Amino acid sequence: MQERILRSADRLFYAHGIQAIGVDTIAADVGISKRTLYNHFPSKADLIRAYLERWSQPPASTELPPAERILAEFDRLERTFSQPSYRGCPFINAVAEAAEPADELTRLAIDFKKARRRWFASCLAELGVPDPERLATQMMLLVDGAVATMLVQGDASIARAARDAAEVLLTAAGVAARRPRVSHGEA
Repeated sequence: MQERILRSADRLFYAHGIQAIGVDTIAADVGISKRTLYNHFPSKADLIRAYLERWSQPPASTELPPAERILAEFDRLERTFSQPSYRGCPFINAVAEAAEPADELTRLAIDFKKARRRWFASCLAELGVPDPERLATQMMLLVDGAVATMLVQGDASIARAARDAAEVLLTAAGVAARRPRVSHGEA
């Protein structure tokens, strides 16, 4: 039941926004009473936290070399951007809706972004680049910039431009990073 509730919350929160969807709507969507929902999630805040935690999974592990793992993240972005249901980063969306800048949603978003940055830094450290922390920040700027631009322009190919920029940054750091792009139709 908890999984059914989370799937419904995920779909509804992501499509319509956290503030626009109440627990009544989620309970009705699942076909349960509010009381049953509250037995699994004592408050809407608990449900929101669980919803965001579902999105906070690290990139899938792969046998690709580090530079290719980094570039594959931009390929994944393009596939994600191409989905008709794409509405941006759920963490950025949650922060945009947060009542207070320092509320728990903001903390969860910060934790997610820091974890993603650490993932980039780890890949870059494997490559032996001179300043993996700084380059990881630049990679995150490319990701977040692509997300924002996609939302404004509605053009999934912006992820390719971000990928091209990532290749330039990797090359400038002394990493040979070229590999064929994966089209958004491939898995």
